[in-house]
Amino acid sequence: MVITTNQIVWAPPKLYGYFYLMETLTTEVALKFTLKCASCGKAYDPTQLQTFATCCVQPLITEYELKALDKELIWKHEHSMWRYISFLPLFNPSHIVSLHEGWTPIHHLQKLSAQLGADTLLKDEGVNPTGSFKARGISMAVSKASELGIEACVIPTAGNAGGALSAYCAKAGIKATVIMPEHTPVLLQDECKAYGAELILVKGLIDSCGKLAKELSLTTGAFDMSTLKEPYRLEGKKTMGYEIAEQLDWQLPDVIIYPTGGGTGLLGIWKAFKEMQQLGWIGTKLPRMIAVQTSNCKPVIEYFNTGKLSDDYNPVASEAYGLAVPYPFAIKQILQVLYESKGLAIEVSETDMQDEVMTTARLEGLLISLEGGACISAIRKLRASNSIKEGETVLFLNTGSWYKYH
Repeated sequence: MVITTNQIVWAPPKLYGYFYLMETLTTEVALKFTLKCASCGKAYDPTQLQTFATCCVQPLITEYELKALDKELIWKHEHSMWRYISFLPLFNPSHIVSLHEGWTPIHHLQKLSAQLGADTLLKDEGVNPTGSFKARGISMAVSKASELGIEACVIPTAGNAGGALSAYCAKAGIKATVIMPEHTPVLLQDECKAYGAELILVKGLIDSCGKLAKELSLTTGAFDMSTLKEPYRLEGKKTMGYEIAEQLDWQLPDVIIYPTGGGTGLLGIWKAFKEMQQLGWIGTKLPRMIAVQTSNCKPVIEYFNTGKLSDDYNPVASEAYGLAVPYPFAIKQILQVLYESKGLAIEVSETDMQDEVMTTARLEGLLISLEGGACISAIRKLRASNSIKEGETVLFLNTGSWYKYH
């Protein structure tokens, strides 16, 4: 890939005409789609409220009736994730609940590229509403909840997903309950309260929150928005993949580095690439997908390396709270993407990722999240081992705003 600009590869356009363009979406209808079990392929009715595939206790995946289509299909739409509404699972676009999420900038990190020895691009999800990539998945999920008549939602969260659900439910007029670890930064707790959500703090990590969310869902009827235990957050996250392709003129990078907790973003980007191949928008060569975790909590790495969790597996909280997911529900699907893409899973230290945040700020003038710092640490290690080769283009995702950690 040839980078022809100095610093910004792509930046959002001005918002003129935004509300008019949003109105035009109400005339659009998604391609026909169904829900299928990620394991056995059993079909589930998308007109009914669904959670996960009960047949195999695996995620439900949205599948569309895709065919070769002209890219002009999206060019008339506003620059948000809803630009790709034809490939998002709403029956009636009037139910869209949007805060103008998506179409985030891609930066070419010139100084860091020279230091790392790899042409490095950053897609900055920290500029989304509520300050993280969670806005995409939650916008889609809450829009679908609105369409299905859901009146209350509950979510277990390490932090950012709770703030996003609180904001989008406030806009939609849906009651939100957020369950997060008690060690979560106060700023993230206050964010949920500010949007009017009910906040519950628990001891432990997000798995403990998930258990309580399941109980509350059963006793109160609130819909459980847990990662990949409902079908539609994945669809919102996949728009990152569509954007990466379009913003880079349909030429994908050689490698994509993703900070992986529950894995929805990793799975979503790969799903977008596979869909675009069927649409005829990109070629056959796809990036190697790299999952990054920290030494504090690394289930994907253990499964990738040995096929199981070690006997002494003892996950603890990470300063990058988005990575503190000790038992990802979609581990089979995460591993499938890594194997299919000829990628891998890599561990970085808590100290190294923090150092990389400061390095990026001083070299590039950009403040990134600790998850983003973990990605840069991974690039440095992969270059040292020649797993990323000289001349290859690497794109990593900064999944949240630095300011939300302070």
